[in-house]
Amino acid sequence: MSTDGKKVAFLVANEGVEEVELTSPWRAVQEAGAVPFLLAPAGGRAQAMAHLDKAGSYDVDLPVLDADPADFDLLVLPGGVANPDQLRTDRPSVQFVRDFVSAGKPVAAICHGPWTLVEADVVRGRTLTSWPSLQTDVRNAGGSWVDEEVHVDGTLVTSRKPDDLPAFCDALVAQLDRT
Repeated sequence: MSTDGKKVAFLVANEGVEEVELTSPWRAVQEAGAVPFLLAPAGGRAQAMAHLDKAGSYDVDLPVLDADPADFDLLVLPGGVANPDQLRTDRPSVQFVRDFVSAGKPVAAICHGPWTLVEADVVRGRTLTSWPSLQTDVRNAGGSWVDEEVHVDGTLVTSRKPDDLPAFCDALVAQLDRT
């Protein structure tokens, strides 16, 4: 199956996304022939970070309130500590994630990105990995946490950190190829 023309939503907060966790999967999606779209709570721009330092700024394609999960084939939740922490408090973003998972569509989350999955109450009965500090949150939300470079549980792809990006990108492109 081809990924040509498939649409991939990247959901980020308007401030705080870890730049490499946005740009590496974005490139992988483009190289696979799919079309990435940047979604955020507000339109305008999204400020990326290189850990605690400001990095690039990116045009938001669509505010999350105007986005419909039915229009996308895969959802990517990049990390950065501030990014998912802000998304967890944005009801439309949490609902978008919940609706995406409820529709059975693939989701890929890296580093702190699974915090948004926890908030959306979609990790119960699932096994995933993340930045190690999230393991208690994952378990408290009914999920199982593993310390692996990348873990695939059905349509859910998760990874721990930027060093895992090659495996993460390969796994999310493989999921996209199955849609």
